[in-house]
Amino acid sequence: MLWAWLAMAAGLGLLYVGAEGLVRGSASLAGRLGLTPLVIGLTVVAFGTSMPELAVSVEAALNDRSAIALGNVVGSNIGNIGLILALAAMVTPLAVQAKVLRVDTPLVIAVSVLLLILVSDGHLGRIEGTALVVGVLAYVAFSLWSARRESAVVHAEFAEGVPAPSGSVGRDILFVVVGLAVLVVGARMLVQGAITVAEAAGLSDAVIGLTIVAIGTSLPELAASVVAAAKGEGDIAVGNVLGSNLFNILGILGITSLIQPLESGGVGPTDLWVMVGFAVLLAPLMRTGWRIGRWEGVMLLLLYVSYLALVISGKG
Repeated sequence: MLWAWLAMAAGLGLLYVGAEGLVRGSASLAGRLGLTPLVIGLTVVAFGTSMPELAVSVEAALNDRSAIALGNVVGSNIGNIGLILALAAMVTPLAVQAKVLRVDTPLVIAVSVLLLILVSDGHLGRIEGTALVVGVLAYVAFSLWSARRESAVVHAEFAEGVPAPSGSVGRDILFVVVGLAVLVVGARMLVQGAITVAEAAGLSDAVIGLTIVAIGTSLPELAASVVAAAKGEGDIAVGNVLGSNLFNILGILGITSLIQPLESGGVGPTDLWVMVGFAVLLAPLMRTGWRIGRWEGVMLLLLYVSYLALVISGKG
C-alpha cells in the first residue's frame, strides 16, 4: 500500500514537471512562429496545462478504468473553479478585462451542459469524441480571431505572463519531447498507484478520479493561476481556468473517447450537475464588475470542500 501512495506522489510530481517543460517549450516555439502572447496564453498554455489530464485519462481508459478517466476531467473542471480560481481570488481580487474571456464563460457553461447530455446514457463513444474534437478546433480558431480585437492593455498583460522565446529551437523541441515523455511516465505511475489505493481502501474508481487524481492533475493550473493572481494578472488567472475547462471537455475527453470509448461508471448525474453548477455560478460572479473578489473566492472554496465531503462520504 505504501508503494502505491509513493507511486502516486511520484507520478504527480512527474506530471507537474512534464507539463512545465511542455508548456515552456511549446510556448517558445509558438512565439517563434509569430503567435502573439495572448493567443499563446489562451491556447498553447491552456492546452499545455491540461496535458496531465490527457495523459492520465488516456492511460486510465486503456486500463479499462473509464471512471478514473471521466472522473479526472469532471473533477478537474469542478476543482479548477472551486479550488484554483477560489485560491487565486483569495490571493488578490481578479479583474477581468479581456473580452474573449467574457465569451469563454458562457462557452464553458455550454460545453459543460453538452457533456452532461452526451454522458446521460452512461457512454461516451467515438462519434461523440469526434464532435468534441471538432469543437476544440473551432474554439482555437475562435480564439485566434478574437485575439486580434483585444486592447493593447490585455496584450501587454499576457506578454508579461507568457514565457517568451529563449535559447535555441533545438532546446524548445527538447523541452517538448522530454516533457511529453515525463508526462507519460507520470500518468502511468499515478494511475497504477490510484488503482491499487482504490482497491485496497475500498474506494471506487470514480471517487479516486474525482478527488485525488483530479486535484493532482490540476497542479499546473493551480501554480499558473495563483502566480498570475499574485502578479495582478487577473486575465491570465481566469483565462487559465476557463481555457483548461474547455480543453478538458472538448480536447481531453474528445481524444480519449476516440482512442477508447468510455463508460461513466460511478461518475453520476450529481457530479455532472455539480460541474455545470460551478460553471453557471461563474456567470453572475464575473458580471459583478467583471471582478472576482476574495469573499467570492471563499464561497467557491467552501462549496468545493462540501462537494468533496459529499463524494467521499457517499461513494466509498
